[in-house]
Amino acid sequence: MKIKHMIFREAKITDIRQIQIVRNSVKENTLSDPALVSDADCEEFMTRRGKGWVCEIDRAIAGFAIADLQENNIWALFVHPYYEGKGIGRELQRIMLDWYFSTGKTDVWLGTAPATKAEKFYTRSGWRRNGLHGRKEVKFEMTKEEWEKSRDVK
Repeated sequence: MKIKHMIFREAKITDIRQIQIVRNSVKENTLSDPALVSDADCEEFMTRRGKGWVCEIDRAIAGFAIADLQENNIWALFVHPYYEGKGIGRELQRIMLDWYFSTGKTDVWLGTAPATKAEKFYTRSGWRRNGLHGRKEVKFEMTKEEWEKSRDVK
């Protein structure tokens, strides 16, 4: 599949329906119940707690990322399985972390399921493992300085 035109932009409330489609299409880090992440949750994290971004291809959301300034964490970074391996996750991460650290924050964390593509992605991207988040997720952390050193590593 050859992608002609990707648009990376700040997420809007009107994107939530498509964001939910992407979130519920993933094969790893799936939600046990899709109702656990409501449209209202997405709106709150995108507008009051932090900010979100999307990658749009042919007017469809191919991936999204949302940072949470209140909990100093990455609330979401997902790419539709059809578009995996095209650099969308890497670019969404770059945009999101550049913004996140520009707000004055000095560290960030996230949790992801072990033995997944996401775990490998975060390891390659310079995230540092730091135990578990809850009982089922690997906890990763990154400082602003670590991001500045690793942000352009492919």
